Amino acid sequence: MRQNHRLPAHRVGKANLRSSFFARHLASGCAAIALVMGVALAAPAQAQESSIIQPGFMAVTGFPGTLIPGFEEGLLPGVDPVDETFIDMERASLRIFDMTWLGGPPTGQLVFTPPPFEVPASEIGQVFGLAYDDGRRDDTTAIVPNLYAAATSLHGVQIVTEDEDEDGRPERQRRGAEGVRFMDGQFGEKNGGGPGSIWKIDGLTGAVSLFADIATNSGPGIGNVAFDRSHRQFFASDLDSGLIHRIDIDGNLVDTFDHGVDGRPARGLAPVADDGAVMDIAGAAFDAEEPRTWGYTQDERRVNGLAVHGGRLYYAVGEEAEIWSVGIARDGTFAGDPRWELTVEAEEDLPVTDIAFDTRGFMYLAQRGEVENRYDYSSFADSGEASVLRYWRESPDDPATESIWVPMPQEYAVGFPEPHRQGGGGIDLQYGYDAEGFFNRNACASTLVKTGDRLRDNPALEERLVEGGPLAVHGVQLTASFLVRPKNEPPFGSWFADFDGFFDDPEVKGHVGDVEVWRPCEGRAGYYEPIPYPGDYPLPGWPPGFPPPNDLPPCIEVEAAEYFCTPAGLEADLYIRDHAGIGGDSLHAKSLTPGVGVFPPKQTVPGLATPFTFGISGHIPGETVDLGLCFYKDADAKAGGYFPCCKVTLPLETPLESCAP
Repeated sequence: MRQNHRLPAHRVGKANLRSSFFARHLASGCAAIALVMGVALAAPAQAQESSIIQPGFMAVTGFPGTLIPGFEEGLLPGVDPVDETFIDMERASLRIFDMTWLGGPPTGQLVFTPPPFEVPASEIGQVFGLAYDDGRRDDTTAIVPNLYAAATSLHGVQIVTEDEDEDGRPERQRRGAEGVRFMDGQFGEKNGGGPGSIWKIDGLTGAVSLFADIATNSGPGIGNVAFDRSHRQFFASDLDSGLIHRIDIDGNLVDTFDHGVDGRPARGLAPVADDGAVMDIAGAAFDAEEPRTWGYTQDERRVNGLAVHGGRLYYAVGEEAEIWSVGIARDGTFAGDPRWELTVEAEEDLPVTDIAFDTRGFMYLAQRGEVENRYDYSSFADSGEASVLRYWRESPDDPATESIWVPMPQEYAVGFPEPHRQGGGGIDLQYGYDAEGFFNRNACASTLVKTGDRLRDNPALEERLVEGGPLAVHGVQLTASFLVRPKNEPPFGSWFADFDGFFDDPEVKGHVGDVEVWRPCEGRAGYYEPIPYPGDYPLPGWPPGFPPPNDLPPCIEVEAAEYFCTPAGLEADLYIRDHAGIGGDSLHAKSLTPGVGVFPPKQTVPGLATPFTFGISGHIPGETVDLGLCFYKDADAKAGGYFPCCKVTLPLETPLESCAP
């Protein structure tokens, strides 16, 4: 039986770890054992017979670990063990966890979940960005999504040449040279993958396949991926070229958006084209420990995090991160209306590698430390300074500020080491949990999940922390979304979960990547499936007074709805499409649902790129509110007498969550 040796600085066996952990603390009592064993053994079994992904399940990416193949045979005299250390192909770079029960209320403890589903590095290599599709299938009525994972250089770039000393192992290299290739397990090469690959994990069977490939990516990989449910398509940010690729549901690359050339001028900035730099691992200039030689596109055009919300694609640019958005047209194409949203205000200027929106319209941002690639695999990102932030829309918009978002965000305490900025660059929303730690599907987005390093490692708090499990946790932190700083600082109001269940590596950094939760929610903000609502203003060619046939388009359509919480309550922003071409700019609205109020009753906007904004009161969260809308031209109304009005009834699903604090 082969025995593989792992360096002490990295992962060790779970059984040995737990034995040593219990032995160290047995003398001080059995509280830690009772907690850990209680959670590990008493957790209710989840039904996984039908699928590997169910509501509340969480996918996490990370570095799989290392090994020295054939170490039992020994190393040649004078050989540095690090030179013979390779990516562990048998261990997972992606895991899917059942997070439906966390064992009890949050006290800063580590939770042990049922064994996760794992995808080894041999199949997909190193991955970071994650996205689910909508779960629609032709072969079953079950709503089970597939998971997509994108190749990355954020977990290092490792290169080798072929075996020269006949020890059965390739030769690791730090610098580019003739005959160099990527190390096995870097990009899933044995499965046909590369640095531009996006992998598909079947949500029913767990089968892995190559979904799409950006063949022009030379090595920097993909920043992140996002799924557009309305058009059943994906977006992927290319760290090599700076382009955002649009990919259809079958994995075909359709077209691209170039922020550097087409986005920047919208803010009066000079266009910046890609400089053409590539990652040339065979070139003498390539240095595995120097990311400046890796072929990343210029910072001004480098797109990282992505999110689809309210009919727009939001994206993060650069290390002094800016958040931009571009509209998604009715046919799914880029609308060509790039818009600067905000410049991130954080303690440090770092890239935003993940973006998420909750049902109330809050925008969450996760920073990740600067890229590092230590030859001993100890660090892939400079950690300890990356913030997790929350922005929301100004209401009403403050004309003294340039952005429509508040100028200063709220921040979350991530990890116990001060200053509580241990973020790893991944973020998502999860269902809420009750007092027993069971997830609550009626609380659609009440928990914030973020990845990080050394999450429970604080010597000053060790006596208290050790009661909740091991300290060297590299994984995720789960916190109620309302617990912004200075609340939950230090974060004893959180749960923690480790990526791979090994805890003897307190010093490693950047080993955990993105997180994505399967969280189907009704009435979710920013997602509105357009439904035809025939009006009584005839389209051209219709006989006067004749009702429009059902197969013709409506005279107006709501393309997207965004929700926001304001001091006055729930606010709905409606984006209108004028199918009839009447040139309308005004809406008269009234509630057709008893007990529900809508205000103001009338409003005019400067153009249909601007949303109509309504407050909604008296509704039950999650309730469908029927709005009666009259769409018309303000100039026609002011002229007096009869004027054309497109009348529709809009059933508007409100978010499940209340705006109450």
